Amino acid sequence: MSRELLVTLFGDPFAVMNTIGLVAFALVGSTKAIREEFDLFGITIVGLAMAFVGGATRDVLVLRTPLALQSPIEIALGMLGVALAIALQVVLASPDTHPITLVSDAIGLAAFATAGAIVATEAGVSAFGVVAIATINAVGGGAFADLLLDRAPFILFEDFYASCAVLGGLTYVVAGIVGVAGSTAAALCAAVTVVTRLVAVTYGWELPTAGELEPPTR
Repeated sequence: MSRELLVTLFGDPFAVMNTIGLVAFALVGSTKAIREEFDLFGITIVGLAMAFVGGATRDVLVLRTPLALQSPIEIALGMLGVALAIALQVVLASPDTHPITLVSDAIGLAAFATAGAIVATEAGVSAFGVVAIATINAVGGGAFADLLLDRAPFILFEDFYASCAVLGGLTYVVAGIVGVAGSTAAALCAAVTVVTRLVAVTYGWELPTAGELEPPTR
């Protein structure tokens, strides 16, 4: 078990990114459920859903058994994120809007975008497939968590969020085209995603709606 844990945490770029993403997104999903006053079971379900749904969808798309069903370490990492969210609720007044949660969300987004790009590249899909799977891995869990919270997935109508994962996936593809691969490509993908997301939060970036594209009335 200890050997499996070391491999999961430090074995390769995918393992590192997947580990970070699981803990970060379980924390973020759980804080959303805490804000909606879910009980402890509901908090756990929403947290684990946000942590695992994107990766499970990624694995199904590349025709492999989801990692969450293969290793108990995956579940343990998700539960760690849930426990951290509950601990934050004890010491913070509004953990869902605290900088710790916002930064964790950006880090989780970057980690899962990178993990998705790595898996997609290893599966031999097209450049479009790499970007698509990176984005699905990054935002799929959050979208499903929003459905559990009985609201439309926020990635569809507000904030500059999924676009950050798209940019990260594109960075990974371009890095591969110019001959940069492995850990360096993963680091570039993660850096672009997390920096873009943090800048978007800081400056309130949003994509325009169709209504905003209409010509002004005369």
